[in-house]
Order: sequence, then C-alpha cells, then structure tokens
Amino acid sequence: MASDAERAVAAVWRREAPRVISGLTRILRDVSLAEESAQDALVAALEHWPRAGVPENPGAWLMTTAKHRALNTLRRAKLAPAATSPEDLAEQSAHISLADVEASLEAHMDDDVSDDVLRLVFTACHPVLSQEARVALTLRMIGGLSTEEIARAFLASEPATAQRIVRAKKTLAEARVPFEVPRGEALSARLSSVLEVVYLVFNEGYVATAGDDLQRPALAAEALRLGALLCSIAPTEPEVFGLAALMELHGSRSRTRVDEHGEPVLLNAQDRSAWDREAIGRGLAALARAVELARTPGPYQLQAEIAACHARAPSVEDTDWARIAALYGALAELTPSPVIELNRAVAVSRARGPAAGLTLLDELAREPSLARYHLLPAARAELLEALGRIDEARSELERAASFATHPRQRQRLVERARRLGGGRG
Repeated sequence: MASDAERAVAAVWRREAPRVISGLTRILRDVSLAEESAQDALVAALEHWPRAGVPENPGAWLMTTAKHRALNTLRRAKLAPAATSPEDLAEQSAHISLADVEASLEAHMDDDVSDDVLRLVFTACHPVLSQEARVALTLRMIGGLSTEEIARAFLASEPATAQRIVRAKKTLAEARVPFEVPRGEALSARLSSVLEVVYLVFNEGYVATAGDDLQRPALAAEALRLGALLCSIAPTEPEVFGLAALMELHGSRSRTRVDEHGEPVLLNAQDRSAWDREAIGRGLAALARAVELARTPGPYQLQAEIAACHARAPSVEDTDWARIAALYGALAELTPSPVIELNRAVAVSRARGPAAGLTLLDELAREPSLARYHLLPAARAELLEALGRIDEARSELERAASFATHPRQRQRLVERARRLGGGRG
C-alpha cells in the first residue's frame, strides 16, 4: 500500500504539475524537456519525501528541483557528445543555448508562474498542430491525463496516442512556437481550440474518467481559473463568457454529486439547497454577459442556458424541461452530436412523458458511435422502468454496467439492476 508521503506526492503532483511544466516551458522553450524535467522532480519527490517528510511548500520544491534537473540534463547533453549523436546535439542547439538557458533558469529560480499555464495552453493549441494533437497534448500537459486515458477519449490505441503526443512536442520545438498568449487576430484564430481544451480539462475534473475518485476538484478549479483569465484577455468574445458560465454552473453542483460514501448522486437526486449559490451567481452573470455580446448564441452559451435552467429551478419538478429540450435542439443544429440528441431525448421524456423520450432513444440505439456508450442503455432503463417494463430495464442496466469505464459508475449500475429484482415486463 502507498505510504502517506507517497499519497501526498501524488496529490501535489496532480495539483502542481501544470504549473511546473508551464513554468519550465517558459524558460526552456521546449515542451519535451520541460515535461521530462518535471517527471524527474516527481521521481525525486517519491525518493525524498517518504524519508524527510513533505516540505512546507511542496509545489515550490517540485519547481526548484525540476529546474535543477533541467540544468543537469542540458549540461550532460553538451558535455557528453559520445552519448549523443551530432544530429541530436545540432537539433537541440538550434533552439536552446545552454548559456542562455542556464542564466534564465538561475534568474527565474523563484518565479511565480501562476499565469504560465494559460501560455502553455495557447502554445499547445498552436495551428501548427492538428486539432487532435492540440487536444491530446493539452490533456497530457494541463489535464495530467495518462496516455491510456487520452487514448480512450480519442477511441484510439495507446501506442498511436503516444506517438501523436511525441510528434506534437517535436513539431512545437522545430517551429519555435513562442510561449505567449497571442493578441489580436492571432488570439481569435486560436481561441476556439483553447476553449475546447479548457472545457475538456474541466470535464476531466468534474467527471474523472479513471482512478478511484469520481471527481478531481483541483483540475476543475484550474479550468475555472483559466476561464476567468480568458474573460479578462478576450472581454468581447461571447463564447468565452459562455464557457465561463457553463463551468461555474456545473461546478456549483460539485459538492452534491458524491454522497458521504463516495458514491455518485444523479442530478435529480441532488440537494439543490446545497448547491454553491456564489458559483451560480458568477455563472449567471457570465451568461448575461455572453447574451449581451452575442448576435446569436454559440454552443457554450446554449449549454450554459441549459445549466441555468437547472440552477434556477428549486426542484426537478419545477424545471423548465420544455425549454431544455428546445435548447438541446438548437445545440444539435449548431454542433450535431448523438450525445446531444441523447440529452434532448431525456429532456423530452421529462416534458412529454417517458414514451416520447423512449421513441427518440430507440432511434439513437442504431447510432454506431453510441454502441458502447453506457449512458444510452442507462437512460433507456430509466424510461423502461417508468413504463413498467422491468425486465427490459434490468437488462439495459446490466448492459450499461458492462460499458462503464469508471469502477464506481459500473458498480452503481449493477446495484440498480439488482434492485429491480426479477420483476415482470
């Protein structure tokens, strides 16, 4: 079993890795070397902290250690040409001057790098990379996702995903992409990609795809912080405020989404009186700003409008499900997606009854991309149960459990199926 110190290292790493990697990238101008040095610092912490105890400022310890490891790596590369091919050294020297980097590392050894994370997001979202590479690299560097987790998100193999990330780092280094938040037209051109990956990072914090925890609060908080920064640097972009509103409104429910036993609590069963009213206030204010700026609503604004319907309703019964269904319809026109259609079907079932929703879900059952998506059979099970078709509902819950990737989600579905017993359809 992991020691307390090892658990502390893991917790600090999840929280501090984006800042360490981004701070090093600003100095080194090399994403690969920055990540490698950060990983070296993690190994050092695993070796040192169990013996000496967790330092008073573990994030600063990791940053300082990572900077020293980066210096050592560069010095070894320059002083040991026998172990490094001339071609590799030439490639390194093309974008790294050892003297300059040494001076920069020494000068910035104690810097506050809190805003470097946003610069790293914009660097990873540079148009020199494909859209898939931008998302994969950002999820790795900022989200802290493993290659396996990213591969699952892309429905790709792990080796192919690893190669995509390696190539992305190399491309950024070869193109000497500046480590900065762009301005003007360059900012606008990169903004949609940045919004996408910030929302993906938030979602990984809000609904973890792997591990024992259902949520990763530090990751969601980092995405919220990035969203607020984006609002300050792009104050006339409605979708920036739409995303900020969406994350705040979803985040307001975080403390009610898991019970005292660590089990998930569905939206309909959550204690709405415990939702974070301050977060809801921030979300509604950001949504109002998005509405003010937009000629027509964008995808993030529409999703935020849906979240606002839930936030404003004192109960499930008082929720404006007809409006939610209409908003999902508008969202599907902008960004066609089977998942959006699934959510629309659920909203229709609330507004017009389970039979109406089930008709739409049955049509989606033929969609190949949802063939192993656990939420589809789970949603069908709920409506089948409401219609008294218990055997079919239980079968759907068992199928949903077989598709669920998170162990707690899977266990919850199994328990729901067991509770239905052997009823008759």
